[in-house]
Amino acid sequence: MTNITSTNLADGRELLYFDDAGSDSPGRTGVEAPDRRDLPPRSEPGEVRFDALTEEWVAVAAHRQGRTHLPPADQCPICPTTAGNASEIPAPDYDVVVFENRFPSLGPALGTIPDHPAWGTSGPAFGRCEVVSFTPDHTGSFSGLGEVRARTVVEAWAHRTAALNQLPGIKQVFPFENRGADIGVTLHHPHGQIYAYPYVTPRAGVIGAAARKFFDDAGGRKTLTGSLLRAEREDGSRMVLEGENFSAYVPFAARWPLEIHLVPHRQVPDLAALSGEEKDELAHVYLDLLKRLDALYPTPTPYISAWHQAPLDALLRPAGYLHLQLTSPRRAADKLKYLAGSEAAMGAFINDTTPELVAERLRAVATTGPALAPATEGAPA
Repeated sequence: MTNITSTNLADGRELLYFDDAGSDSPGRTGVEAPDRRDLPPRSEPGEVRFDALTEEWVAVAAHRQGRTHLPPADQCPICPTTAGNASEIPAPDYDVVVFENRFPSLGPALGTIPDHPAWGTSGPAFGRCEVVSFTPDHTGSFSGLGEVRARTVVEAWAHRTAALNQLPGIKQVFPFENRGADIGVTLHHPHGQIYAYPYVTPRAGVIGAAARKFFDDAGGRKTLTGSLLRAEREDGSRMVLEGENFSAYVPFAARWPLEIHLVPHRQVPDLAALSGEEKDELAHVYLDLLKRLDALYPTPTPYISAWHQAPLDALLRPAGYLHLQLTSPRRAADKLKYLAGSEAAMGAFINDTTPELVAERLRAVATTGPALAPATEGAPA
């Protein structure tokens, strides 16, 4: 069972230690060794502005220009605190830590934004941004974690999703990880983030609207994501692996050179709704997927790991269905796909790979450690 300890940093930001099951709970020492830094007061939130042309909100966060950018290892802000580096994490050791971002795109103030915006509408960028440190080790990546530690991270995602869902004004909670300099990370230390938005993001809105239409057309008996999962399993050609509670596949109309969707077999709106058994398997299968991705080429593959959770919207949430979208712009060992005119300006993606071939390579690739059985092409589990 994961032990969770809450404390506060010198400027009032919340920090939570999540201890591995069976560990000696090193995170508790963080409460006994408080943050003694002389930090300035927290800044006021940035701004959100409404784009009337697309009916989308845009966050303006100029205060983030001064955030930490690729510091040397001995000055890493999410390594444990030492005599020479008073970091964001006061404890001399820890398992997994979640804390409020010092340079948030959204928040720290909470509130609601206008329901009926028009051109010229703006307001405070309400919300919350958190950092999730996967390990006290400065080097490595999520794929190198053991299953016990990966399970602790899953528990942290679920816990924070449940807590952030309850904050006033929050409309969507989004856990994600950017891995690799080619993606644009600003810290090498293995970590992810969680954004709690005061609005439904554009991508979630599009997915949510399609899911709701399908749900209504089916009389509330079927979900879009669940139907897609069944279709992919029946076809088999794009399946990567299948488990008792989760399956992974390359989607039929993948946008990115490497794109994998990991979907629970049971409809749940978010990570907080998973059972203990489902969380156990998720830790295993997620590690398996990341190892397969890294085994494709001689060097680690940059990626974005995005957890799509149902928005906190009365219309969209009933049809919502948790799933992971794992993508990489890597189209060859020495080539990356950059968003050119068609993608960046028009949102019309042109993929440089075929989903069936990518799935075949991911099924065949060898991974280190125990893996789930790969899917059998053309034969659903």
